[in-house]
Amino acid sequence: MATIYSQQNDISFGLLRLLFHDCFIKLGTWLFNYSGCDASVFLDDSNGNKNHSVKRQATPNKTLRGINEIDMIKEELENACLGVVSCADTLALATRDAVVLAGGPYYPIFTSKRDSTQSYFDEAMDKISKPNNNITQTLFLFSRRGFDERETVNLLGAHNLGKSSCDFIRDRLTNFSRTGQPDASVDPNFLNELRLACQDSNNTNHDGIVASMTSREMGNSSSAVICQGLSTSIPSGALYASDDGTTFRRDFSRSMSNLGVLTGTLGQVRNKCSFPILQSLMTMLFHVTNDKDFVCLPETTYEFEK
Repeated sequence: MATIYSQQNDISFGLLRLLFHDCFIKLGTWLFNYSGCDASVFLDDSNGNKNHSVKRQATPNKTLRGINEIDMIKEELENACLGVVSCADTLALATRDAVVLAGGPYYPIFTSKRDSTQSYFDEAMDKISKPNNNITQTLFLFSRRGFDERETVNLLGAHNLGKSSCDFIRDRLTNFSRTGQPDASVDPNFLNELRLACQDSNNTNHDGIVASMTSREMGNSSSAVICQGLSTSIPSGALYASDDGTTFRRDFSRSMSNLGVLTGTLGQVRNKCSFPILQSLMTMLFHVTNDKDFVCLPETTYEFEK
């Protein structure tokens, strides 16, 4: 991960967003239910059927980054210990290390996650929070995922890392809900900052406020909360706004460690993150490696070398 980060130091926010979008889908049946973090965002289970949409094609996921980087890491792991480390664990561990490299807090991760056997296009379209959701809608979606208000504000605050397209927020700056006025919930100072950044109405590039965890200080939650258009009148927002960063970083670590997973006999461990296990194995039949430098530790303890 350190090598990848040295070549593209913006990979941290790409992986963090990729992990959020993978984990946010909560599924269940009358027999069991579980919450995301199952690498379903990578999976193409269409078997060539062009009428079958996959999770990665859902509108909120079209601009996700970091998939190629996870594939690179996964290939190295498969060369060293075939079929041991899941794509879900690969993504979780790589994201944690990328967060640390960007100046964010270290947090523990429970491994032995399993990979989903199917993709979830409809759920991704319906359950992932959209840029134009108001705070009530956002809190509701996060509550369905098991997060309370404080955890929601914290995880949204972490989104002040990175870059966003002006297209996602342009209506909130000038014509929110077709009122001809900006979104009144956005802090006025931040509204002016965004208007300056997005003043070229013809600009469709991914412009916006660029921030790293180091320069923006991930714990500087006042900035983080404002970047999400959340008023500090929200109790959790007020808490973080008056914090020196310690509480924000601690809560972030707890929230990231609390993401649900597939374990036990549920799911599988894919050899290639984009394909179900049977299809993956077909590509591995002639896989030969003499690389023994990487030592596979017991499933519940392995972590990437920093």
